[in-house]
Amino acid sequence: MLLTIVVGVVALGYGIHTFKDLSENRRMVEEANRLVDEFNECQEAADWKCSERAVRALLEKTPDDRNLQLHLAGTLYEQERYEDCIAYIASLNYRNEDLTFLEEKSKALLKEMDELGIARSMHFRVEFEGRPNRNDVLEALSVLEVAYDSLCRLFEFYPENKMHVVLYQSSTYQGIGPRPEWVGAIFDGKLRIPVGMMQYREIYRPVLFHELTHAFVRAMTRAKVPLWLNEGIAQLVDGSRSNKARPSGSVPSLESLVAPFVGESRTDEALKLYWYSLEMVKRMFHVEDSPASREQFLKFKTCIQDFYRMDVDESLKEHYGVTSRELWEQVSR
Repeated sequence: MLLTIVVGVVALGYGIHTFKDLSENRRMVEEANRLVDEFNECQEAADWKCSERAVRALLEKTPDDRNLQLHLAGTLYEQERYEDCIAYIASLNYRNEDLTFLEEKSKALLKEMDELGIARSMHFRVEFEGRPNRNDVLEALSVLEVAYDSLCRLFEFYPENKMHVVLYQSSTYQGIGPRPEWVGAIFDGKLRIPVGMMQYREIYRPVLFHELTHAFVRAMTRAKVPLWLNEGIAQLVDGSRSNKARPSGSVPSLESLVAPFVGESRTDEALKLYWYSLEMVKRMFHVEDSPASREQFLKFKTCIQDFYRMDVDESLKEHYGVTSRELWEQVSR
């Protein structure tokens, strides 16, 4: 929804002024550029509170910048602060298509939640398509809140931002791009859950734990996490595929375990990618049939957080004494 702020857009006009102290001018420009970089990083990681702090700091320097004003309205919307978003847009002395969209969408979401009688969840921002059954919505939120508390304790991590959940009925709300038939729930920055799945308790509980683990992994680091590692840890948490037999056929390449799994159209090949991902993470954790310990999950959190400052294999080597290719080779034998 929101456009990325680029340094060229938010130049803050420093170049057109004459400053006696050139070093101070340079310091101000560097600070502005730092805030722009911070905003872009926070936005990419969907860390909306961080984004808000950065854009408010930029607005202190140029309060009439319309691009920044739009971004502030957007960060309020993304935090489920719909009333604040509507009030802020009303305070501006202009209107454009993007601001109108944010205002109308905020009003629509408030109306939908009121009509369904859905109170705002403590840790989740909910959006739904169509007219889902109220009990299905409440059940999904209830299970997600339980999963949220479990993952907070497991990783000793408490996300600053609400998680965004979309309960959908049609493929329009599955997310950007075509999805193969084997894909149901998915995390693409939002937890997208087919509301019909809520009729099957034995299915939706591990699925919600799985997708929420992806959301936690994203929240714990702004760095990109390889797909095999992301899917492996989510399977280790949800526990639904722990005792599956090795798939028959050729071993998937390490490259295919890094690429998005939704690019695989065949269900049997997708299941193979998931199996190898789980086995690679189990080798990292040194677990087979026994459950992983809490200390191992804390070590995992530190490892992926270090992706922000070092290469993936450097962090794996430092924390586990092995590279991703070495793990792949162990599992492939």
